[in-house]
Amino acid sequence: MKFTDGYWQHLPGVTVLRPREVADVVVGEDSLTVYASTVPLTSRGDTLNRALVTVSFHSPMDDVIGVRIEHHRGGADRGPSFALSRSAADVKVVEADDSADGVATFRSGALTARVSTRGAWNVEFEADGRVLTSSTPRSVGVVTDARGDAYVHEQLSLGVREHVYGLGERFGAFVKNGQSVDIWNEDGGTASEQAYKNVPFYLSDAGYGVFVDHPGRVSFEVGSEAVSRTQFSVPGESLEYYVIHGPTPKDVLRRYTALTGRPAQVPAWSYGLWLSTSFTTQYDEATVMSFVDGMAERGLPLSVFHFDCFWMRAYHWTDFTWDPATFPDPEGLLTRLHAKGLKVCVWINPYIAQRSALFDEGRAAGYLVTRADGSVWQTDQWQSGMGLVDFTNPDAVAWYQGYLRRLLVQGVDAFKTDFGERIPTDVVWHDGSDPERMHNHYTHLYNRAVFDVLEAERGEGEAVLFARSATAGGQQFPVHWGGDSESTFVSMAETLRGGLSLASSGFGFWSHDIGGFEGVPDAAVFKRWLAFGLLSSHSRLHGSDSYRVPWAFDEEAVDVTRLFTRLKLSLMPYLARLGQDAHATGVPMMRPMVLEFPDDPGAATVDTQYMLGENLLVAPVFTADGTVDVYVPEGTWTSLLSGEQVAGPRWVRERHDYSSIPLYVRPDSVLPVGARSDRPDYTWADGVTLHLVELADGHRSTTTVPSPDGGEPTRFVVRRDGDAVRVEARGAVGPWSVQTGFAGAAVTAEGAIVELTL
Repeated sequence: MKFTDGYWQHLPGVTVLRPREVADVVVGEDSLTVYASTVPLTSRGDTLNRALVTVSFHSPMDDVIGVRIEHHRGGADRGPSFALSRSAADVKVVEADDSADGVATFRSGALTARVSTRGAWNVEFEADGRVLTSSTPRSVGVVTDARGDAYVHEQLSLGVREHVYGLGERFGAFVKNGQSVDIWNEDGGTASEQAYKNVPFYLSDAGYGVFVDHPGRVSFEVGSEAVSRTQFSVPGESLEYYVIHGPTPKDVLRRYTALTGRPAQVPAWSYGLWLSTSFTTQYDEATVMSFVDGMAERGLPLSVFHFDCFWMRAYHWTDFTWDPATFPDPEGLLTRLHAKGLKVCVWINPYIAQRSALFDEGRAAGYLVTRADGSVWQTDQWQSGMGLVDFTNPDAVAWYQGYLRRLLVQGVDAFKTDFGERIPTDVVWHDGSDPERMHNHYTHLYNRAVFDVLEAERGEGEAVLFARSATAGGQQFPVHWGGDSESTFVSMAETLRGGLSLASSGFGFWSHDIGGFEGVPDAAVFKRWLAFGLLSSHSRLHGSDSYRVPWAFDEEAVDVTRLFTRLKLSLMPYLARLGQDAHATGVPMMRPMVLEFPDDPGAATVDTQYMLGENLLVAPVFTADGTVDVYVPEGTWTSLLSGEQVAGPRWVRERHDYSSIPLYVRPDSVLPVGARSDRPDYTWADGVTLHLVELADGHRSTTTVPSPDGGEPTRFVVRRDGDAVRVEARGAVGPWSVQTGFAGAAVTAEGAIVELTL
């Protein structure tokens, strides 16, 4: 939201009060409060009939400073609020001295806020001996617009060549400089400025991040109202935000997810290939089994089968009842699918159609969201006469979860939690929440309710969603997918930008519809998307009105599916460790280049490729003829598929057939590759081969290969001295081997130690 007309003027009817001069500073044991007048104080009379802006500083944990800007503080706090984790912080507060350049300081860990108490308003956030960002004389504003509505904004400075990322899953330009972004969940597909997953957090490559602690609409102007500043504003009389120190982007994400929540550990089977019925296609049990058997007959490893919306009867969504016309024996069907080694996912949403038996049940019990007059809020969009489950009501949550438990007893293993964005603001919530603040937060309550029942019934580490909507903290309930994309190369690229932005917003796991959702992809799009999808954290074949079985396209698509599915499964010793790291640290599996190479200016704006963990560079091919431009950072990189090498830093233009993709191993890497490629949940350390790729002299590293059952991992300690390399296995060890690069014979271990000469 913009308040100014250029640099000098405000928009018509807009008035803005700004802190002009510090009137008083109050130092607490672990807080600093600054009272700032909105006019220069030349006499006692200047304190009359004037607004006072209160700015306070606190810290929820080391290297994170919270700032609260208040005008009138007497308003009711109706909620909801983000649930933030707090720990004891190493805080030091210093009161201002009496000199002409007096400064009051608030320090948390290595991050310091320095508040000027003499002269113009100025707050500098410092770490590592430099200013990360600052709040300058024109930054803070207490605003009244032409309608009399109140807002508070802050503007934090941007440096030369500083780039801003994140703000949720956004499909436009990856670098957010120059953009206006409203944090407001919408069901708008992937082809517009709207987003399913809006997160009021941005990541800067200048060594910090900013999280705005407001669950409703937050408006960001990233160098778009004041070119040299990032503005964020919220409705009301107060604004709270957190400055999060790095110094690296990874460090910022570690601290941000420590504050808002880390992803749960996902089950090993979820990394395999998921196949869907698609949305509006015609299907029954015979169709499903033909797909499953067809995958097996063609040697295409399949891990999960997903039933989309029409597993339930038309007009009855959501009633959690299988359509008897197409699935007369659901328990038997699920048993037969399990016998083939598959897990089962079913589609659900939080909307209750009027024809559903649950509508009258929920209405009578008060489980549906109501209007101010007590009537149920209803709409015909999506489902006729549908209402909305009120997840602020604990009894409604238990009611909804009860129906999910019935499905779990039948044999369902996971839920696709679709929708959750179309949340009205002209309603009354059971707990009295502010409708504006609940609009984005609703999806968090929805996904948490579903995830909690899965975890309770299946156990920790076995719960997994396929969720579309989210906001800050939603990363705790993985996995999320990218929503409704078109079946084109352009949409494939915009999908990747969405995933990179979401990764920059603290989400560790992410997927997308291989081939796109809307329309029917031609064979070229489908085959190129297969490589991208199967080199993502999670992989699903799904569409709207057409099937996505590979043989529906051509026989080469079958071969490409087999190749990249088996490649992904062979990488499970590496991918599983990345998943565990995402759970433990908040660093995502799929990473923008800037996350791994923050000091490389060439990586700052790259949005057509990504790092899969720290060791693999993936550059999806967005052309039918296979032409692709790849940015290669410094060093000699080795193709995992061909063994060919390329040196950076530079851009390289390549051409790949459908069985290939730029997939480069970072120099100085130890890449574990598994012995199996038929399923994701094998014993990853058993038969593993460690590929030593361009190890630098003096290399020292430990490569961890987890156990799929959560048992003791295997650790391989690698040392290079000159031409001699020593690899020592520690922990649960089966047969294993070591190979230099991807050519030549592997050296098989006779015991716990392998020694070789390069």
